[in-house]
Amino acid sequence: MDQPSGRSFMQVLCEKYSPENFPYRRGPGMGVHVPATPQGSPMKDRLNLPSVLVLNSCGITCAGDENEIAAFCAHVSELDLSDNKLEDWREVSKIVSNVPHLEFLNLSSNPLSLSVLERRCAGSFAGVRKLVLNNSKASWETVHTILQELPDLEELFLCLNDYETVSCSPVCCQSLKLLHITDNNLQDWTEIRKLGIMFPSLDTLILANNNLTTIEESEDSLARLFPNLRSINLHKSGLHCWEDIDKLNSFPKLEEVKLLGIPLLQSYTTEERRKLLIARLPSIVKLNGSIVADGEREDSERFFIRYYMEFPEEEVPFRYHELVTKYGKLEPLAVVDLRPQSSVKVEVHFQDKVEEMSIRLDQTVAELKKHLKTVVQLSTSNMLLFYLDQEAPFGPEEMKYSSRALHSYGIRDGDKIYVEPRMK
Repeated sequence: MDQPSGRSFMQVLCEKYSPENFPYRRGPGMGVHVPATPQGSPMKDRLNLPSVLVLNSCGITCAGDENEIAAFCAHVSELDLSDNKLEDWREVSKIVSNVPHLEFLNLSSNPLSLSVLERRCAGSFAGVRKLVLNNSKASWETVHTILQELPDLEELFLCLNDYETVSCSPVCCQSLKLLHITDNNLQDWTEIRKLGIMFPSLDTLILANNNLTTIEESEDSLARLFPNLRSINLHKSGLHCWEDIDKLNSFPKLEEVKLLGIPLLQSYTTEERRKLLIARLPSIVKLNGSIVADGEREDSERFFIRYYMEFPEEEVPFRYHELVTKYGKLEPLAVVDLRPQSSVKVEVHFQDKVEEMSIRLDQTVAELKKHLKTVVQLSTSNMLLFYLDQEAPFGPEEMKYSSRALHSYGIRDGDKIYVEPRMK
């Protein structure tokens, strides 16, 4: 059902957090009661406001009475305004400037690209530490203005904004630790390197669902660009060669990598993908969300040696020689076929005749009798079968149950089957 248009922040706040819709409950994290004061709004004694306000998808277009916002929201620390109709940054500024303790702000899916963010408006965001602008189509100019006015910004979300390029900010943002910029169209490494220049303290870079095709950078330059990067997410990127994976080792503090759904790994089995990645990335402690244990690392590195030992010298990666130095040259693992045997060769004895035959083990005793009928010239009803295991100490065993499968006898090559006519 569509929300009515033209609703103010204060209107929605009063409706959602009225006692009828949001009963007041005492206890940690359950909500904050805003008491009435002589100068306050007559609404104050009727609202129960938590410190985390969720007002998404409410049709909000403007702030409303700023004095009311200041009276109600002095304690609010998190505000979700996603999927509303805010298109004027001045209205957003009116809200945020009256929430003095705000640390988290979500403005996703608001049409804010329709207006220009002025620096004096951006100054009202100064205390925000986590800012979400997903699907807002915020321009890089807007992002730069925000970065200059948010000295304590630690996490920035810029997903689904149709970015094909990155515009460098005139100043570095030293505070930012996490950048979430998934589902854009950043294909060229020259754009990604600009992020390293802008955010030198970056700890976590989430680049999933960008069609990045290669990492075109020297090892020394990568270390300087992302000196503090601890985690990188390259899910569903366009990486297609192992040299790009090797370059991840150039990030001096990298310990967590996510690399699912890339073209490079499509031709490998799930086991091969994980082991080859672990062996090539000696410093990581978590791959695709799973901890890499010491035992798994050693198994993967030994697997890596055996995997490449038969490759031509020019195709063997440098990592192979490093691991041979560590473990020595390993013997190939013996290939053991654990599939059950499907047929065996046995000696069929009847009267004074002996015939070597190959019989299927998935058939029953009754089916074997049909198979032997033309060999021994006896009807199946007039046929008795006895199985002799060449290592059995107790002599032949009668095969008396017609529906029993031959493999259940444990028949092996060289065993004997005796056929005798039934005594009338």
